Amino acid sequence: MKLVNYKEKNSGKAWRIGSLYEETVIDLQDAYRSLLTSKKENMNATTRDSIFPADPTQFFKAGKPLLDEAKAAFTFALERLNEVTTFERAQVTLGTPIPNPGKIICVGRNYKEHAEEMKGDIPEHPVLFAKFSNALIGPEDAIEKTKFTEKLDYEVELVAVIGKEASCVKQENALDYIAGYTIGNDTSARDLQKRTLQWLQGKTLDRSTPIGPWVIPADEIGDPGSLSVKSYVNGEERQGSATSKLIFSIPFLVAFISDFMTLSPGDIIMTGTPEGVGTAMNPPQYLQPGDIVTLEIENIGRMENRVVKK
Repeated sequence: MKLVNYKEKNSGKAWRIGSLYEETVIDLQDAYRSLLTSKKENMNATTRDSIFPADPTQFFKAGKPLLDEAKAAFTFALERLNEVTTFERAQVTLGTPIPNPGKIICVGRNYKEHAEEMKGDIPEHPVLFAKFSNALIGPEDAIEKTKFTEKLDYEVELVAVIGKEASCVKQENALDYIAGYTIGNDTSARDLQKRTLQWLQGKTLDRSTPIGPWVIPADEIGDPGSLSVKSYVNGEERQGSATSKLIFSIPFLVAFISDFMTLSPGDIIMTGTPEGVGTAMNPPQYLQPGDIVTLEIENIGRMENRVVKK
């Protein structure tokens, strides 16, 4: 199941939670309504909508129990597509799956080869920093290159979406707290990032960080520690690695972070990028307006964004 944030093109309507099946987008709230009707479960619209919100941010903040309801609604809809609200893929725009996560936690230097190409030490503890929602864009949006940077770079990353409150969790149980996974581009202004000891100003530029194109539930991904990870610029492969090379695994990260920060449903963790970034090439190859950046992660899919001048 591919969970998407969608809205009809040129409609002015709000973003809604849906699921993409082949070239059809299924409205999951309407599918849930149809499922309840088929079971003869009477529920007024206000109550039903509060239980199963259409807003994607609120949907993910409801956590894994609602994800189970969404799966049931999706399965029901596949059997009765003519009874639920659907759209052809070309009729809708896809936005970032979680438009306003409570926390965007990023991990730096989490691949040995990337740490080495950046002339950094191999970290003994996860290197954490934050992004904010102003940076997020969807899988069909353009990455905006502001005039304040000349060194805009790409970073493909596996993104974990938290599915239930996590505080001081054990590493062996940590994957139980993840709702699903998606793809992220931790686009970085290297010149801004490196002019101080803190990376924040180079990491959270307006409309710079694509997330998407959808969230795949965790139980459909398989082992998140054995996925291939790739990036391309204008069709040229730049990064090619696998999450098996993470220094700090996803279970370790969830456990580590939850020891000092309570993770909430809908929070996201960007787990780090492998070697092959533009700043480490000889000579460096930074993103320019017109470039096409394509990211690919096994069992999730592909995301493609154009760079434009802001």
